[in-house]
Amino acid sequence: MRDIPRSARQKSQTGIYHVMLRGINRQNIFEDDEDRIEFLETVAECRKISGYKFFRYCLLV
Repeated sequence: MRDIPRSARQKSQTGIYHVMLRGINRQNIFEDDEDRIEFLETVAECRKISGYKFFRYCLLV
């Protein structure tokens, strides 16, 4: 079976997107609370720079 590249995402008319991160082969992204805190701090910094708004977020364990 050959890998077929994903087609380009369509621009949302509302400007609202669902973003999901998953580790390669479903590996854990976060090993501990320190990893989760650092991720959230990075997201907060990027949000300030970009001006994006977050309606909701969830970190699954």
